[in-house]
Amino acid sequence: MHHHPGSHDPVLVALSVLIAALSSYTALDLATRMRAASGTVSLGWLVAAAVAMGGGIWSMHFVAMLAFTLPGVDVSYDPLLTLLSLALPILVAAAAFLIVSQRSSTLIASGIGMGLAISGMHYTGMSAMRMAASINYDTAWVVASIAIAIGASIVALRLAFHMTSVRERISAGIVMGLAISGMHYAAMQGSSFVLTERVLGRAASGTVGQAPLAFLIAGTTIVVLMIGLVAAVYDRASAERAGREAEALRRSEERFRLLVEGVADHAIFMLDPEGRVANWNLGANRLIGYGEEIVGAHYAILHTDEDRDAGVPDALLRDAKRDGKSAGEGWRVRKDGSRFWAEATIRAVRNERSETIGFAKIVRDVTERRLSQEALERTRDALAISQKMETVGQLTGGVAHDFNNILAVILGSLELAKKRLQPEDPRIHRLLDNAIHGALRGASLTQRMLAFARKQDLKPVIVDVPELVRGMSALLKFDPAIRVETRFPIELAKVKVDANQLELAVLNLAVNARDAMAAGGGTISIAAREEQASDGLAAGRYVALSVSDTGCGMDTETLQHAQEPFFTTKGVGKGTGLGLSMVKGLAEQSGGALRLKSKIGEGTTAEIWLPASQDEQVPSRAAAEPSASAPRRIRPLSVLVVDDDLLVLDSVAAMLDDFGHAVIEARSGEEAVQLLRRTPKIDIVVTDYAMPGMNGLQLAEAVAAEHPGTPVVLCTGYAELLGSAQPHLPRISKPFDQAALAAVIDQVMRAQTDAHAVVTLRPKRA
Repeated sequence: MHHHPGSHDPVLVALSVLIAALSSYTALDLATRMRAASGTVSLGWLVAAAVAMGGGIWSMHFVAMLAFTLPGVDVSYDPLLTLLSLALPILVAAAAFLIVSQRSSTLIASGIGMGLAISGMHYTGMSAMRMAASINYDTAWVVASIAIAIGASIVALRLAFHMTSVRERISAGIVMGLAISGMHYAAMQGSSFVLTERVLGRAASGTVGQAPLAFLIAGTTIVVLMIGLVAAVYDRASAERAGREAEALRRSEERFRLLVEGVADHAIFMLDPEGRVANWNLGANRLIGYGEEIVGAHYAILHTDEDRDAGVPDALLRDAKRDGKSAGEGWRVRKDGSRFWAEATIRAVRNERSETIGFAKIVRDVTERRLSQEALERTRDALAISQKMETVGQLTGGVAHDFNNILAVILGSLELAKKRLQPEDPRIHRLLDNAIHGALRGASLTQRMLAFARKQDLKPVIVDVPELVRGMSALLKFDPAIRVETRFPIELAKVKVDANQLELAVLNLAVNARDAMAAGGGTISIAAREEQASDGLAAGRYVALSVSDTGCGMDTETLQHAQEPFFTTKGVGKGTGLGLSMVKGLAEQSGGALRLKSKIGEGTTAEIWLPASQDEQVPSRAAAEPSASAPRRIRPLSVLVVDDDLLVLDSVAAMLDDFGHAVIEARSGEEAVQLLRRTPKIDIVVTDYAMPGMNGLQLAEAVAAEHPGTPVVLCTGYAELLGSAQPHLPRISKPFDQAALAAVIDQVMRAQTDAHAVVTLRPKRA
């Protein structure tokens, strides 16, 4: 005895694959009719789909078995086992389709059962073979064939109960046909045959012939499947025709229902051939206001004077008479003279000789829709401008932040260079002072940029309004034809307000004043006075800071909306509509108000009312003048400096080294943590906030965990990001000079030695 692999007839193999694909497509197509039907009809289509799937798979299997030959060995089939292999997939497929149609959650379980039945069908068919050989099976190939059968079954059940197009069903049929065929031939690949005369002798009786049977079964299967497809196509066409008829009837009924139900909201009336009103319905009376007295009047009475002068009513009648219908939108006039935006349709009414015997006219009030569309368009334009301005603000804030780093390096280096120069040459000292002043002016500019971008930690301070306005003189230089005047009393109370935001507010008002004046120029006046509370303000004294212009002014309606967000009169692309709303918000948050006065042709005055402050002392601005180098008042320290910008890192280290401190440098938060673990003693950590990877706040938490009690100073030019930081964590804003750095370190170290104010940062707990 020896093993023999056998061979397959390629024609019959191709025929078996075709049958598998055709049966898969037919089953999916019949399943679509099952979903479209209901009751017993749906059950009938379900059974048909199951027969197509199970019977088609069996037919593929049997044709494929008939394609198999062993050279020199006759192969025949046991009729009972062959019929059993046919009944098994059909019954299980029908059961699986029925169960999944009722409970979709059983898809996987039903697919597994159906796949096992298909595999059982295959191996039952193998047992039906009668030949002079015994069959051995490779376990791996058996498992693979079962897995393929289960996968194909799950996919078939899922597709059967989901909407699919013809293209999807064809593609699925081809793929599933290949999968089912693959299952069979995978199982055959794992089969081997051992020739034996004993088996041949036992198979001599009760068998069926091989070659003719393959073509008979294939032909019968294809005919049955085609009958099923034809039945599905006919049913689908009938259903679609019935659906179209039902939809047409539904639309007709819906149109009639809308006409009847909506007659009270529409003006529906008839016109004679000359355009005179022939009848008048209730909806027309409610919408337009006329009663039966309008009958006999020409319908042009409903049009505006402009339309009548332009001949629009007659033109609409001519268009309707020529084309059968004219439609459009426009202003119409009610009996009381008020206007509304109307959607109007005129349809010609003809007799059997196609002669126009009158017109049917329908008018509907769509004013709200028009107003909504206009409001939507204004909002869309305002949103586009706002998004653009937000992008500009983000870019400005980022540039200002990076510029602060550059200024920090320049300012620190200039101060150190000035200290190391010999005093014999005063010109060099003057040049260095000029450079330091220039760096400080750049710092002031970045502060304004950050304030514009809303990325600055701004706080209210005591402000001398005249001094603040005079400090803005460089920003208030416009076209030479526009003159800017300031008028302030000798004695004026101070106010407590965010100085940077107040500068921005005055600048916004001045720009608005400039834009309101014609090309010939004019005058912008900035003034202030003291007033007592009025118009809902809390009792007390107020400073009214006003910006006036000699421009075109605003009418009453525009003035009422001027402070609303996104409202602008400058046109698309020329204004965001946020300037006055920002000024109003600043004034109200500061305890005051914004008041506007304007008349057409007389200009506009905007007044910012701010509460007068009881504290008359005005703090000096940190960046106004360069500070002198402060003498060191603390012992030499071991300082860890962390910054990802090497220039800033080197500059800060040089300033600290000039004070005699021992400086350790780290280029990232991670490197700083490693240095903390290797260094026995660190007195203080000076770190940048915005660093890739571990930022300054995360480093402060790591320092608190590694070395509790070690103070951390944050250096940043992006103070908005510190809003969530602990309020006691010391920080210094970039750019800073050597004296400011020494002052914050001195303050931190003194606080550390104070038993009642220890500067520590405890690590967060979950």
